[in-house]
Amino acid sequence: MKIFSKEQIYEGDKLTAEKQEISSTDLMERAGTQIFNWLHTRMQGAQVPIHVFCGIGNNGGDGLVVARHLVTHGYNVKTYIVNCSDKRSKNFLINYDRIKNVTKDWPTLLTCEEDFPAIEQPDIIVDAVFGIGINRPVDAWVKALFNHFRATKAFVLSIDVPSGLHTDKTSEDPETIVNAGYTLSFQTPKLVFFLPETSKYTLQWEVLDIGIDPEYLSTTSTEASLIGKHEVLPMYLPRDKFSHKGDFGHVLVIGGSYGKIGAVNLASRSVLSAGAGKVTSFIPKCGYTAIQSALPEAMVITDKDEEKITKINFDIKPTVIVFGVGVGVDAKTITAFEGFLKTNKVPLVIDADGLNILSKKKALLKLLKPQTVLTPHPKELKGLIGKWKNDFDKLKKVKAFSKKYDVIVVIKGANTITVFENLLYVNSTGNPGLATAGTGDVLTGIIAGLMAQGYGSLQAALFGVYLHGRSADIILEDLGYQSMMASHVIQGLPEAFIDLFKQPEQPEVEEEGEEERDGDEKTRNE
Repeated sequence: MKIFSKEQIYEGDKLTAEKQEISSTDLMERAGTQIFNWLHTRMQGAQVPIHVFCGIGNNGGDGLVVARHLVTHGYNVKTYIVNCSDKRSKNFLINYDRIKNVTKDWPTLLTCEEDFPAIEQPDIIVDAVFGIGINRPVDAWVKALFNHFRATKAFVLSIDVPSGLHTDKTSEDPETIVNAGYTLSFQTPKLVFFLPETSKYTLQWEVLDIGIDPEYLSTTSTEASLIGKHEVLPMYLPRDKFSHKGDFGHVLVIGGSYGKIGAVNLASRSVLSAGAGKVTSFIPKCGYTAIQSALPEAMVITDKDEEKITKINFDIKPTVIVFGVGVGVDAKTITAFEGFLKTNKVPLVIDADGLNILSKKKALLKLLKPQTVLTPHPKELKGLIGKWKNDFDKLKKVKAFSKKYDVIVVIKGANTITVFENLLYVNSTGNPGLATAGTGDVLTGIIAGLMAQGYGSLQAALFGVYLHGRSADIILEDLGYQSMMASHVIQGLPEAFIDLFKQPEQPEVEEEGEEERDGDEKTRNE
C-alpha cells in the first residue's frame, strides 16, 4: 500500500474533482459520509453522547458533514466550532450553513477555556479540529482543549489525522496533539502512524476509501510504502518439482565468540527454515560441539582460535555470507573482518557486532559490496549515522547513508522500516513478543536464506522482515508476548509461509429459514 505525502494527497483531491467533475465540497461530503457510515455501522442508533469538535478549515468541514448526518439519523450529538482563527475555508462555511438547516441546536462557538463543555468518560469525542494542513503553532487555549479531552478519558475518534499532528515533522510539545483511540485516515495511512515518536498519538487507525481517482493512485510513485501480504506475495518464488538443494544456495554464517555461539545457531537455523539449500557456520573452536549437536543440518568450519574469530578462511563457495552475530569486537576479529572485506565478492548481510565494527572503523563501509543488507537496532544505527534530532531527521540521515554506501538498511523496531536510497518500506507485521534476545539473529538468517534462493537483496529484506513479523503474530496466539523466544519465531516460519496463500475466512451465511428451524427445535427440546 502506498503512503502518500501531504502534497500528493492535495494533488489527488484536486485531480479527482476535475476528472470526476465534482466540486471539492462534493468530495468533502463523500469523505464525511464515509466517516458517518463507519460510526453508524458500529453504533446502530445508540444514544451515547457524541461531541463533534470542528476547526474552521477543511478538516472542520469534514466534521460538520459527520455531525449533520448524525443529527439527521437521530443521534445524541453536540457540535462545537473551535474558533482558533479569523480565516474560514469555503467548504467549512458551506457545511456550517448546511448543519444549521437541519437542526435548531446550532454549533456552539468555543473561544476560550471557559467555553469547554462537560464530557463524561462514556461519551465519544469526534476530533475534526486540524487536518494534515496545519501550518502554525497551536494556541494555548486549544492546547488546553486537547488536555480537556485527555482528562475526560472519553473515546476519541480523529478524522484523517489526530489534530495537531504534522505529517512531515515532529512536535516539541506533545500536549498540542490529540491522543486518539482511533483514526480514520482518508485513502492512505500517514507515515507518522508508524514512527516511534508519533505513532503513540493514535492507538489504532483505519483507511477509508473516499474515491480518489484510481489512475492517480496506481500511477503515482511514493517515497514510502506499507508492506503487507499483498505486497510480498508477488515476490514469492515457487519451486520446480525437479529442483534440489543446490538450486537454493549456500549461506556462510560467520560469527560467534565464547558465550555467544547461540547467536550463530539461531541465524543458521533461520537460514534453513527460510528455504536455503545449505548452511555452513564459521565459528571459534569452542562452539564446534554445540553447533554440531544442536543443528545437525549445518556444516561447520572453525577458526584456529578457541574463543573468537581471528582469521576468515574457507574453501567453500557460498552464495551469501552473514557476518556479525555474536562475533564480538576483539581487535583480532576486527582485523579479520577488514581483511575479509577487501577480497569479498559475495552478497552480504551484516548484523550485531558486525555493525559495531563498522561504527568503530567507518572506512570499512567503503569496502562493502553494493546492496549489502545492514540490520541495526536503534543503538547500532546511532553508531552508523550519528545522533538524530527526531524520527524525520533519522530517516533523512539513513537515506543519505544508504545512497552514499549503496546499502540497504533495515531499521528494526515496532514498525521495522527498510530504507534503500530515497525509498522507505514500512513493515506491517510483528508484535512486542519480538522484544527478546536472539530475534535479530533470526531475522538476519531469514534474509540471508531468501537471498541464497535468488531473491534480490531488497526483496529478501522486505520479504524476510514480513515473514519474521508474521511468524511472531501467528505464535502469539499460543505463547503471548512474555513467553515468546527467538527459537519460537523460527518454529513459526512454516506457518508464515503457508499463510501467504490462505484466503480470508468468509462469514457463514445462514440459509433462509434456518434460524426459525433452530428455534422450533429448541422449543421442542424444552
